[in-house]
Amino acid sequence: MQRCSWVGKDPIYKEYHDTEWGVPVYESELLFQHLLLDGAQAGLSWITILKKRENYRRLFHQFDPEKMAKMTDKQLDKILQDPSIIRNKLKVYGFRKNAQAYLRINDEQPFSDFLWSFVDGEVVVNHWKSMQQVPTSNLQSDAMAKALKKKGFTFVGTTICYAFMQAVGMVNDHTTDCFRYKTK
Repeated sequence: MQRCSWVGKDPIYKEYHDTEWGVPVYESELLFQHLLLDGAQAGLSWITILKKRENYRRLFHQFDPEKMAKMTDKQLDKILQDPSIIRNKLKVYGFRKNAQAYLRINDEQPFSDFLWSFVDGEVVVNHWKSMQQVPTSNLQSDAMAKALKKKGFTFVGTTICYAFMQAVGMVNDHTTDCFRYKTK
């Protein structure tokens, strides 16, 4: 079975690629979770975060934005002592900041609608033959990053936003030889 070349042999990566990566996500809180985890990945490999994902869920109230937005400094400092996640203070405190920003956006419109507007509500289907052709950002991720920052988000640069867009199926960046590649 031919997969995208980034997958390699790790069973966790294979499972993630085969069942999750690139599948369009429209549920606001699931999109929020993905965006948080992509931000946590900054400077690290995705598999590092993938292996710690359940720990993040456990420590951050299953990514419930209402609960996360109310977390105290004391609670976040306690989380920073837990070796089951990446113990980066800016990233951990950023989860609360992003939950607060998420709630502000969701008061105006569904978070899903806000994010999907950057691709006009449609999956962008690319036709890459190799991973070397796949960009690390595009005009939509530039716009998304700028808008999210303006709304108060952190760890949402254009590269993070593009990786997020790939993960949640806003862009189809499976290579054309991958069994998951499809044009519709």
